Amino acid sequence: MTTLTSTPLAPLLERLFDEADAASPDANPAFAAIPAEARVQLMRSKTGYLDLYTALKDYPLPVSRETGLLLYMLARSRGARAIVEFGTSFGISTLHLAAALRDNGGGRLITSEFEPSKVARARENLTAGGLIDLVEIREGDALQTLASDLPERIDLVLLDGAKGLYPDVLDLLESRLAPGALIVADNADYSPDYLARVRGTAGYLSTPFGAEVELSMRVG
Repeated sequence: MTTLTSTPLAPLLERLFDEADAASPDANPAFAAIPAEARVQLMRSKTGYLDLYTALKDYPLPVSRETGLLLYMLARSRGARAIVEFGTSFGISTLHLAAALRDNGGGRLITSEFEPSKVARARENLTAGGLIDLVEIREGDALQTLASDLPERIDLVLLDGAKGLYPDVLDLLESRLAPGALIVADNADYSPDYLARVRGTAGYLSTPFGAEVELSMRVG
């Protein structure tokens, strides 16, 4: 048995995923009224995302079940002890990563979320899952919260916040990425500049993984 598949985490995650499945952002009138092309522009924007994600503050917007399992498996196989996450939301991905840290013998997970109500929800979920002791939630703009006091060597990064900021967040973390560090970028298609960087520079190996994820490895 693993922390991921044991009580209290396994039933908690099942409930959170079920709740997320039932809470479609399309039920939000403000979001539903945005044309599809405008949504893409908001997702790619470095500023417009603030209005978008504020309108969706009551929605978990989680990674998929498959991506959650992938995160746990990558962190376990990497033997990760230091993880950074951009975009906490309700903490579903955070729970998967923290479970891997627990089963790796401990470590530190730093995660950043700008919406205060989501920080509170994530903290509740991490406490219920028995993993809050492994996680530091930093509230505010990630370009500020992740600009200092980072681990000397980062083993794994999850990018799942505002897509237009993926290159900027990578700038903050890059010098601390351990050789072989893994970067999981959810919905990276909305960040063409990020994809061009990890696919086109000598410092990374990168490939699409499934329909939603770009998986990259720091080399050199």
